[in-house]
Amino acid sequence: MSSGWATTEPTRAEIDAMAGPVLVEFGSPTCGHCRRASPLIAEVLGVFPQIRHLKIADGSGQRLGRSFRVKLWPTLVFLRDGMEVARLVRPGQVAAIRDGAALTTRSA
Repeated sequence: MSSGWATTEPTRAEIDAMAGPVLVEFGSPTCGHCRRASPLIAEVLGVFPQIRHLKIADGSGQRLGRSFRVKLWPTLVFLRDGMEVARLVRPGQVAAIRDGAALTTRSA
């Protein structure tokens, strides 16, 4: 799991080209909702170590978040081979995050 927020975001094309399971987490280090969700996300990623985790510091003028239509933080976008398979906005329960992770790692 990533420990810090990336301030330099990858391009959408780079995200779309990533093979395997990926969790893109959009948020901000100053966001209270993001801080509350962080230990829940960490717990789930401990069970699914094969998921690549990208923490993207989102904000005004950030193109990647806009390309994923992010409006609230945190927004978790679960991808498998560049395709979105699940999305959670402001997750408050481990079970919901675990369900998204399971969909991401499920064989096609």
